[in-house]
Amino acid sequence: MKLSIIIVNYKSSKLVFNCLQSIFQFNTDDFEIIVVDNFSNDDIEQLLSVNFPNVHFIQMGYNAGFARANNAGINISNGENILLLNSDTLIENDAINEVLTLFNKSNYVACGVQLLNEDRSAQIAGNYAMKGGLNYLLPLPYLGDIIKSMGTLFKVNKPNVPNADDLVEVDWINGAFLMVKKKIINQSGLLDEDFFLYAEEAEWCSRIKKQGKLCIFGQCKVIHLQGETANKAFSSIGKGYFNLSDKKGQQIMLSNFVRIRKEFGVGWFLFDLLFYFIDIPVFLIGYLLEKILFLSKSRYTFIQIVGFVKNVGVLFYHTPKIISNKPFFYKVL
Repeated sequence: MKLSIIIVNYKSSKLVFNCLQSIFQFNTDDFEIIVVDNFSNDDIEQLLSVNFPNVHFIQMGYNAGFARANNAGINISNGENILLLNSDTLIENDAINEVLTLFNKSNYVACGVQLLNEDRSAQIAGNYAMKGGLNYLLPLPYLGDIIKSMGTLFKVNKPNVPNADDLVEVDWINGAFLMVKKKIINQSGLLDEDFFLYAEEAEWCSRIKKQGKLCIFGQCKVIHLQGETANKAFSSIGKGYFNLSDKKGQQIMLSNFVRIRKEFGVGWFLFDLLFYFIDIPVFLIGYLLEKILFLSKSRYTFIQIVGFVKNVGVLFYHTPKIISNKPFFYKVL
């Protein structure tokens, strides 16, 4: 079998249904599809048995997150290649078969596609690893703006590929569409199960990259309804990873720092953590200055300041465990 497609479901059966419909409109003779459910308590199993009886189903029995659920799918897969595919993706123009053909003709060990928003604008699909995870400082309120300005001044390369039209080599690939050769997984290992959600594909790709090069086939496009499932689960609003003040932001922060510790070491972990601590007074001062200078108009609210301080506190609470690097499931939900 050429390809095993793994889709994780968490209370998103409608998205899974639409995703599968988009896949099955094209030739799937050499594919197997595995849907892993994170104890959604929805109609997913019945939906699959009625509409897609050939799809394999795994029930995790608890909300296992992204890494553990995908690992369960990988463990029973039979394909020469593995595709991690988000439930909130839609396949167009036979993109999976197109990517698989390009991938098998190449020497790359993992690949992705150019992801598109629903309005067909480009979405970040490939990324470059910045030393020490310094890119995780960019979302910091106000302080992140200063760091971005310094990066522009010194002409530092952006940490991502905003829009790929052709082949682009990258350090890590967005987990919404991530294809990997099975033999490479056997060498580099499965996804790290300390992660619940976010940053796990970046850490995984850092190990995969030791076996060979990674790329984005930018000529292949896939719709990604970014953040639909996660926002619902965390009761969060807004797409992307820049809101560090709510429950989703807390998970993002924890996962990012777990990745920094595992991939870059304790020194970089403490260095980045210092910036998050420093940003607490910077956030408050910046907020007050905006309120004074712009007559109550500010990009943030006081509630967001409180949420950010709380999330940094949670990060400090987990710091001894993260530094020890002993197995621990960093799950916020």
